[in-house]
Amino acid sequence: MKSVITTALILLCFTAKSQYTVNLHTPQFDSGYAYLTYYYGKNMNVEDSALVDKKGNALFKKETPLQPGVYSIVFPGKSRSFDFLVGDNVTKMDIQVKDTNDLVLNSKVDGSPENALFQKYQEFIASKGPAMEHERSAYMQSKTTADSALHEKNYRELSQQLTNYREKLIEDEPNSMLAALLKSMKEPTLPIPYPKNRQDTLENYNYYKKHYWDGVTFTDKRIIRSPFFVPKVERYFRQIVDQSPDSVIKAADYLLLLSRTTPEMYKFLLNWLTDEYFNPKFMGQDAVFVHLFEKYHSKGVSNWLNEKQMKAITDRAYMVMSNLIGKPAAPLLMADSSGKEIPLYNIKSNFTVVVFWDPSCGHCQQELPKLDSVFKAKWKKEGVAIYAVLTDNSHFKSWKTFIADHKLGDWTHVYETDAEKKKVEDAKLPSYRQLYDVIQTPTIYLLDKDKRIIAKKLTLEQMDELLDTKIKNSKP
Repeated sequence: MKSVITTALILLCFTAKSQYTVNLHTPQFDSGYAYLTYYYGKNMNVEDSALVDKKGNALFKKETPLQPGVYSIVFPGKSRSFDFLVGDNVTKMDIQVKDTNDLVLNSKVDGSPENALFQKYQEFIASKGPAMEHERSAYMQSKTTADSALHEKNYRELSQQLTNYREKLIEDEPNSMLAALLKSMKEPTLPIPYPKNRQDTLENYNYYKKHYWDGVTFTDKRIIRSPFFVPKVERYFRQIVDQSPDSVIKAADYLLLLSRTTPEMYKFLLNWLTDEYFNPKFMGQDAVFVHLFEKYHSKGVSNWLNEKQMKAITDRAYMVMSNLIGKPAAPLLMADSSGKEIPLYNIKSNFTVVVFWDPSCGHCQQELPKLDSVFKAKWKKEGVAIYAVLTDNSHFKSWKTFIADHKLGDWTHVYETDAEKKKVEDAKLPSYRQLYDVIQTPTIYLLDKDKRIIAKKLTLEQMDELLDTKIKNSKP
């Protein structure tokens, strides 16, 4: 599914009515379209477009206000762009860009006071940037220890000047948008600069995690529309927070709590979190998605989503909430080829591999014989059982043929009878496809002796490695 929430982000709307106009004068161009864009999420989003006339003028105009944040003019040809700041209650701006080859020194923005400070900051960066790059390059090419030390020292001094400039700007203009953006970019200073052992590293990590959000005010909606916020959120949830579902859930709830009085920030974070864990990168993190659904979406707080988006979230939640890692597997009342019922919970084994498959599936045709080879060579003697479920009853004959041809007789082969299927439907109960999130074949689960879910949707190699570990740990 294409990113559900990314679509939702673009659809966010604001009810306030106040016309804005942005006049662009760029004499380098005499034709083509210019675009007024803004940072939101991972991509630049188009707010408006305007045709550049023969004199280099273009007018952006709408009946809705510009929300505060970092915006950018994309010039005709889309090869160059110019960033600027839009503060609160801005309705008219004039932007003059004389030469796109040197945007810092040849541009001027009127109508948004935030840009005067931003312009000075850019000029300072431009004055230090070449020198820093020179020292960095010289350090990389140094042939002696003395040269390396010299260029490292010079680079550190220039970097410190930049840090000092930023700190003074934040101190002098604490309420400015630029100060808010700079604070959001700041990294915590580690208490132990040169860790010597594991304890030092752990102390640094705990400190860094605790102070990661010190520079961010979650009631400040201005930082949402910036190129810095999303990477910071991504890094926090993908690299800083422990990847166990409980840790992620705790971190997500905390940030949503901090932002609950700022609707735009709250929407942004809930959208991003939902999108991130809709198809999680790590097994077991679908518990995060289920938590977000149950605590937030199902309570109606995400009323900005349209019906289609909400349905996608709801359907996905119901597909995974019954098969979370560590939870008891849903009962399966299946029958073998003779019609004899063999419920999943009647299988007595140390571990049970549940396979949903179909003989017409090309991938199944390749993987099941491999699975049987590993089963016969290693798993069977360790008390592992395989409970294999046919997913398409119309292939009943080819199912039996495949089992016989590939000598899969040591498995428990079952299917859902038409009578059992009707019984489930009449009772309005979820199907086994929903209970086990079977949207493709083969789908494989690993259960313990009590039929709790250990793992799901692993490759054969991953399943083999995991079983090796589980079997080894289960032995005295």
